[in-house]
Amino acid sequence: MADADDQAQTRKAFGEAVNMTPAELERWLDSEDSQRVGWKGEDGDGPGESVGHKSGTRIIAIKRTRQADLTDDDYTHMRKVVGYVHRHMAQGGPAEDKDHSDWRYSLMNWGHDPMKK
Repeated sequence: MADADDQAQTRKAFGEAVNMTPAELERWLDSEDSQRVGWKGEDGDGPGESVGHKSGTRIIAIKRTRQADLTDDDYTHMRKVVGYVHRHMAQGGPAEDKDHSDWRYSLMNWGHDPMKK
């Protein structure tokens, strides 16, 4: 298991990256736009659930887990989420209509709404 300082840093970074509550994320994941976007299958365009949508479900579970009950796998996923959010935020999204863009929708699947104040 990672040391306590690493875990604390991971929880802090995850808390900053994931700005949606579990209830907000659940509502979002139920939407057509959420289920439409993201990488699916080997070629990215297959049927089924996207990687980001699966991640959103895992994020909800992590956010509802007591800190003492978080596993090494949970911390690994938290770091993955932070990396994804940072990389995609650095892309900056489309120049127009960010509110209704696949860029935003994909980030929201990972628990981060870039338009949320």
